[in-house]
Amino acid sequence: MSGFLFEQIVFGPIRSRRLGISLGVNLLPLSKKLCSFNCLYCECGWTLPKTGKAVFPEREEIKSELEQKLASMQAKNAMLDAITFAGNGEPTLHPAFAEIIDDTIALRNKFYPEVKITVLSNASKAGKPHIAAALKKIEQNVLKLDAGTQETFQKINNPKSGLTLVEILENLSLFKGQMIIQSLFVKGTYQGEAFDNTIEEEVLAWLGHIERLQPKLVMIYPIARATATEDVEKINPDKLWEIAQRVEALGIPTEVYN
Repeated sequence: MSGFLFEQIVFGPIRSRRLGISLGVNLLPLSKKLCSFNCLYCECGWTLPKTGKAVFPEREEIKSELEQKLASMQAKNAMLDAITFAGNGEPTLHPAFAEIIDDTIALRNKFYPEVKITVLSNASKAGKPHIAAALKKIEQNVLKLDAGTQETFQKINNPKSGLTLVEILENLSLFKGQMIIQSLFVKGTYQGEAFDNTIEEEVLAWLGHIERLQPKLVMIYPIARATATEDVEKINPDKLWEIAQRVEALGIPTEVYN
């Protein structure tokens, strides 16, 4: 399946099931997905092989578009809950990511000081000191953890460049108390291989990671849109709530989005 791409740097605002009224910022190329993962469930479709140098939006262009949008919204007394970095892949891949976060904090403070800045990331670059420092400055540092074991991590998230679950967990460990973990539960088959991160072995391993990482919140959700591959099943809400209750038993707040 081809997937959906964002064709603007600043988009929305949209009503998000997790973040309220959210203004999106896409730091990735506008014509293709660019990500360090190749998740089976991605609404943007597959991460294709590199063909030439990636063309990122310039820092000043991003700042200008965001300032114009926030000024326009403020003039209309428009409501806003979050400025969210998402878009066509992994936002921390932008070479000026840390500087863009600083720009965004300044603009948020000028126009909407109560709004929360959110980054949705797969944590693949979160171990780099400048990326980690930037993520610690924002209110909603939302980092992905979909798997309990390396086998399932490989099947579902399909990371590039040999990245391992151990490395992701090491990156996540830098943010105890300063991150939200988002976890998508899913099952299905791809190229004859079954995957299911809701089986007991996977859930137990995942819970062990959650307990050690001590996030301030865990967000649990199923697929909601078309996915990269067709043989993906949406998990029953009862199963999601069951997993959430096990997280809550660890003393960690949890939310489920159906």
